[in-house]
Amino acid sequence: MTKVGPVLRNNTETEAIVEAIKRDTDGDVEVIDRRAYIRVETEDHCVVTEDTLDELLGKGAVEMPGGIEEHLSSFKGYIKPQSDRIEFVSDVEDTKSE
Repeated sequence: MTKVGPVLRNNTETEAIVEAIKRDTDGDVEVIDRRAYIRVETEDHCVVTEDTLDELLGKGAVEMPGGIEEHLSSFKGYIKPQSDRIEFVSDVEDTKSE
């Protein structure tokens, strides 16, 4: 098992993005608050969907797939962007199109 997930700039949207990750990701989500940034870690697979972000922040507040990147200062793992979600995965093979 490998930890993956985003490192988010601590701004007004961060709390909602963390909540969206908690709702969209199966398994435990660890949140580490470092004041200037928030590290979110899960085992092997971390997901945040456009639908959940729209529900929490309002429709279109964070565009998918590129809008979430504006809130990232870093991440752990590999990013698998899709039209309606972002996934952070531990295996580069999981980023390939199906």
